[in-house]
Amino acid sequence: MVQRHGHDALCARDALRGLRNPFPLGAGAAVIGWLGILRLGLVQTSLGAVVVLTTSAINRVMVVELGLPATIPGLLVALHYAVQLMRPAMGYGSDAGGRRTPWIIGGVGVLALGGIGAALATGLMAEWRVAGLALAAASFVMIGLGVGAAGTSLLALLATRVAPARRAPAATIVWLMMIFGFIVTTAVAGRFLDPFSPARLLAVAAVVSGLALLVTVLAVWGMEPKALRTEPDTAPRAGFRAALAEIWDERQARQFTVFVFVSMLAYSAQDLILEPFGGVVFGLSLGETTKLASLQHGGVFGGMILVAVLGGRFGSLKGWTVAGCAASAVALFGLAGAGAVGPGWPLGASYVALGVANGAFAAAAIATMMQLAGQGRGGREGMRMGLWGAAQAIAFGLGGLAGAGASDLARSLIASAPIAYGTVFCGEAALFLVSGVLAARIGRAAAPGLRLGGLAASRNG
Repeated sequence: MVQRHGHDALCARDALRGLRNPFPLGAGAAVIGWLGILRLGLVQTSLGAVVVLTTSAINRVMVVELGLPATIPGLLVALHYAVQLMRPAMGYGSDAGGRRTPWIIGGVGVLALGGIGAALATGLMAEWRVAGLALAAASFVMIGLGVGAAGTSLLALLATRVAPARRAPAATIVWLMMIFGFIVTTAVAGRFLDPFSPARLLAVAAVVSGLALLVTVLAVWGMEPKALRTEPDTAPRAGFRAALAEIWDERQARQFTVFVFVSMLAYSAQDLILEPFGGVVFGLSLGETTKLASLQHGGVFGGMILVAVLGGRFGSLKGWTVAGCAASAVALFGLAGAGAVGPGWPLGASYVALGVANGAFAAAAIATMMQLAGQGRGGREGMRMGLWGAAQAIAFGLGGLAGAGASDLARSLIASAPIAYGTVFCGEAALFLVSGVLAARIGRAAAPGLRLGGLAASRNG
């Protein structure tokens, strides 16, 4: 949440006095303004462009054109999430090196190679199945490494270079620009992929990946001057394990890690069952359920914009996060009862409400992440971002499988489809309620007057 200017000034003063931060805001480089935030958002657009090509178009080709079991692309996507467990180590590397730019450009470069490799592997599977699968596995490992390195360092750069009052809207802008990358890539690439051929897929992947790398280089060029420190940092640095232990000992960092995992588990668990729910329980066609999904995504946009516009005037980041989790739970409880009501239930409105609640919670949580990254021991912003990114990746990898698996299990045990889906929705709502409680507890043990959205911090977190 954007705090009042007077409060920001006091918090910033106290934070800069209390922290030994080798990347103090404004030292050696101007604070990033709105144009700079938009430029860095283009990096997220680039990440989204390459990732969505591999998780949507290439996923579909494997299942439809090549006739592979859906489990194979599912396992490949899970592999790219599993690799992101290395995010804390990547964040530690960018902290130790003192610069984020090489990690951002290098990460997108690795991601681009992975995207091209995944397209090549898909074509190879048609002739040599084993060789194609091996190349696909290696490519998805590269995709995970690239996303982890670039994404972690980008958020760390934003957290250390964006003024506190701009972090909530900056988080929303950057996130929306990633989704914009999803939309543009699927819309434009879809036109060039017909009629399908392996060569055409490879060409499209190469163009998208190449443009992503070019846009990234132009976006970050000059954003992080080489001389960020006025004098060399000769202080000895703790090793990775010691640094990770230090961060885990910080109460706020540990609390937020648990919150990220539980909330993102609830968030991702609903994705794979919302459309099947509309088809199985309400008898909707593919086109109709796709429209419902579009309404939900539109709601997510609306919820994020709501936090960006109103967040600075009403409440705190903690308040918006808790409210978003609670509203998400209410929306899911509503969907749980929708099946019992039947066709008279305003299903479209429910999907929009769920999207708005999800978007508000997500935007507030991302902004909170940017705020908390600079609290605690200085010079650990990248590691904190990496730790939270790893928790999110694990949750996303498990969430999709857990949601789909739970719905299958419930339908096999419960004869009534509405009751089966309602049971799963209630479970996801319960996770959101737990997430709200966890969010409310973050920072509770800190010094009096500390707000989640502020900059004040103690050395012990």
